[in-house]
Amino acid sequence: MASGEIGHKGLVVSVNPQFTTVEILQESACASCHAAGLCTMSEVEKKAVQVPTDPYRTFSVGQQVNLVLRQSMGLKAVWLCYGVPLVLLLLFIFVFSEAGFSELATGLCSIAGLGVWYFVIWLMRERLSNEYVFCIKEIQS
Repeated sequence: MASGEIGHKGLVVSVNPQFTTVEILQESACASCHAAGLCTMSEVEKKAVQVPTDPYRTFSVGQQVNLVLRQSMGLKAVWLCYGVPLVLLLLFIFVFSEAGFSELATGLCSIAGLGVWYFVIWLMRERLSNEYVFCIKEIQS
């Protein structure tokens, strides 16, 4: 993988003219621990990712590939999902507490404000899915 890219190894599970589906294993940070089999905290989850099929490249079912996303897009996703909500939460808490709301009302209004933010993200899901496009790269032997 080139620098500036985030990637996961995956397995091609289906190929059609529109989409190539790649299955990746999403592991928690502790999944690689030697005691992961004894611990209930480690999680490994299979995810299927659909990538637009490149008409100039052929992949076969069962082929191991790298699923790649530009690092800048990953950072943007982290910012949208964690950075902006944190700033909004702190802003809401400050504004509502300075406006004289009780602690309970401040907390509830702040959480409602975050709900509105995530609803806006949900409404923009089509636009965002067009920006976050993975590409498939063959694993070099």
